[in-house]
Amino acid sequence: MVQSDSTNGHSARSSTHAATKLRRTLTESDNIIVAPGVYDGFSARIAQEVGFDCIYMTGAGTCASRLGQPDLGFASLNDMRQHAEMIANLDPTIPLIADADTGYGGPNMVARTVAQYHRSGVAGLHIEDQILTKRCGHLGGKAVVDVETFTQRIGAAVQARNRLGSDLVIIARTDALQTHGLEEAIHRIDAAVAAGADVAFVEGITTAEEARDVCQRLAPAPVLVNMVEHGATPSWTPAEAKDLGFKIIIFPFASIAPAYGAIRDVFVRIKKSGNTGLDKEFTPKKLFTIVGLEEAIEVDAQAGGSLYSKV
Repeated sequence: MVQSDSTNGHSARSSTHAATKLRRTLTESDNIIVAPGVYDGFSARIAQEVGFDCIYMTGAGTCASRLGQPDLGFASLNDMRQHAEMIANLDPTIPLIADADTGYGGPNMVARTVAQYHRSGVAGLHIEDQILTKRCGHLGGKAVVDVETFTQRIGAAVQARNRLGSDLVIIARTDALQTHGLEEAIHRIDAAVAAGADVAFVEGITTAEEARDVCQRLAPAPVLVNMVEHGATPSWTPAEAKDLGFKIIIFPFASIAPAYGAIRDVFVRIKKSGNTGLDKEFTPKKLFTIVGLEEAIEVDAQAGGSLYSKV
């Protein structure tokens, strides 16, 4: 499906729907898909400015930035869907993969989640097998549902996607590696793929040998690796991850971790000296340019206005 993005500042180009674009990249390209984690509109704009072809909305970052809470199941479907919709529509030509946690309930709620993410412009989502009171995959003490419940979640997601005539990419995530071991994790993903999942996601892989084994055993299903620095999984570059057999690599903390350090440093400086010490090149206009000033000026001018001609 080809559509014009004229209302979002993309009138000079048309694009394939983001979900279709992500699906084609999975099946037609040999490259690994690299998706930095974004936690709000500003970090998403920066990822776009740098030139990434795909971005990832982190659940942990959404909980932290939107709610000021830890990733322990505080975020509801509405919290996550609203956040994803905003990010996905900043530039609808760039696919967004979004965390959908457990799907937020039984099969009907999972179907509702898929429908809402689809209508919000999300290109891909992952649904996991943790219990509803979930937690970050790189924390201890996780608990998972039985394999039948997990496959029902994935089946409901796939059926909802198909009813919508959507290309939304369904990613099946299991946290059973830490709770039940490798064999059970493989078994669960095999069942999820049989239920129609497009991509496999085994959370918390701990070694390169384990990673290679997972990718080989789950082939031909493409496999995603979650690159949470200083978590359970070793730090790999995209090239290293591709060599191990992965097709997608996400970096959930890539924006929120450095943001914490930078923001805290400035706040401490204000408290100690009374000034920010900010780079003099970071002017209000610089900020607004990052988040779409030129597009706003263009829309106004094309409508015959001159409101922003002297900005």
